Amino acid sequence: METHNVDYVVVGAGSAGSVLANRLSENGKYEVLLLEAGRKSHPWSPIPVGFAKLIDNPAANWCFSSEPEAATGNRRIPVPRGRLLGGSSSINGMVFVRGQAQDFDTWAQLGNRGWSYDDVLPFFKRMESYPGGDDEFRGRDGPLKVSDLNERGPLYDALFEAGEQIGLRRNADYNGADQEGLSMTQATIRNGRRMSTAHCYLAPARKRRNLTIETNALTDSLILEGKRCVGVRYNVNGNPRVAHAAREVVLSAGAINSPQLLELSGIGQPEVLADHGITCQHALPGVGENLRDHYAPRLLWNVDKAGVAYSRGMNLIWQGMKYAFTRSGLLSLPASPIRGYFRTRPGLDSPDAGFSFFPFTVSPDMKLDRNPGITGIAYLLRPDSTGHIHIKSGDVGTQPAINFNFLSAQLDKDILVAAVHETRRLINAPAMDGIRGEERAPGAGAQTDDEILDWIMRTGETTYHPVGTCKMGADPMAVVDEQLRVHGIDRLRVADASIMPTLTSGNTNAPSIMIGEKASNMILDAAQND
Repeated sequence: METHNVDYVVVGAGSAGSVLANRLSENGKYEVLLLEAGRKSHPWSPIPVGFAKLIDNPAANWCFSSEPEAATGNRRIPVPRGRLLGGSSSINGMVFVRGQAQDFDTWAQLGNRGWSYDDVLPFFKRMESYPGGDDEFRGRDGPLKVSDLNERGPLYDALFEAGEQIGLRRNADYNGADQEGLSMTQATIRNGRRMSTAHCYLAPARKRRNLTIETNALTDSLILEGKRCVGVRYNVNGNPRVAHAAREVVLSAGAINSPQLLELSGIGQPEVLADHGITCQHALPGVGENLRDHYAPRLLWNVDKAGVAYSRGMNLIWQGMKYAFTRSGLLSLPASPIRGYFRTRPGLDSPDAGFSFFPFTVSPDMKLDRNPGITGIAYLLRPDSTGHIHIKSGDVGTQPAINFNFLSAQLDKDILVAAVHETRRLINAPAMDGIRGEERAPGAGAQTDDEILDWIMRTGETTYHPVGTCKMGADPMAVVDEQLRVHGIDRLRVADASIMPTLTSGNTNAPSIMIGEKASNMILDAAQND
């Protein structure tokens, strides 16, 4: 059996893991092994609109789905997660949202020292290269290239005017001092190319002699000696291997795979482990709990004005040529080119809901509709509903059970209904006259709050932001401490979206990358103090 002996093993080459591999190997002092269960890359990944080709593609995607739940129509809801270098940053919609300062201040108020907004802002700045905004808030020379979307046209002009008409101002930088308002999307795209962490963090580090990157490397379990983690067992294309870590093992496998791997290794709720014949090595009741995600319905409208929205009936060959020569047009777009953040009721200090729009509609198989349209996604920013993820088998190849428990909190229902009303209010503003056509979803049959809620429950989806299943904290349900060390297990940390105690106000890719940056600092500081 092939064996590696290194200083650090990082499990998962996604949004956080790629950052860790780069930063931990940067000074040349430490041997780092990065394990990725998926492949190196996929031809569609660099092209921004390629997210539509990868959202259900098992060649680059774990293709998870949730368990059926009554509150969401007993449907299995797709849960895409990236399975290649860069993880979900290589298949996502490339929307860059840090979240509100309040999100991180809440983490600190929960007892996680060092995670307030003032504490994490330097890491957000360190990771990005962004030409706009204020120097107080934005980074200029980080590895991750972030750009303002330059898509222009009558539809966007009308949406911004409609925003003004309903009291929603235009915000030039929702990642700056204030999130509230309507904005063009900031995206991890530069010159028409996706800026994944594989491209921005791993590619520059690949030639380092002290960094080994293994793809198609599925980690089976952690190796524990008592209450100390000393390595991992994994296989490459079915061939078993072992890696020993002289310093630490870091799980960066994401909100679904990180708790799964802990449970497969005997760390978690004893009763869950016993049900699947796994000996409990360390009881930790919070493993797999506290699952949160943004649940969102998709509103659809036809567009009556020619030439302002995309459709399958347009000249897609021309769009391909336009992208090839100018890196613009349909193929250069992120998932939603325009977005807004707003308050659903008086008395709130900050927005509690958001919507985003893209200038086309798609069929269930993710193909452009034949007729032009507008899709509006409405969502609440900080859901109270929590679910859980637990193994269904002792086999690493079996998908764990994902139970979101969406809409179990009444406040979540109230905010989502209000967000749908606000989305309609924007599209029905006078500025959209002449562009807006018939509303296809939810349509005329959903007008009252009860009718809207029924439609939300039957049709809503996740926005692909699962977090929280190895939450950070000091309470009995916390899995890691403020240094991201697993409670009760030496030399083992978790650094990915699973450590978020609460969900951030927006897309989670940017906070996940920040977690990788901050975790690398913590780990290197600890090594220096040894």
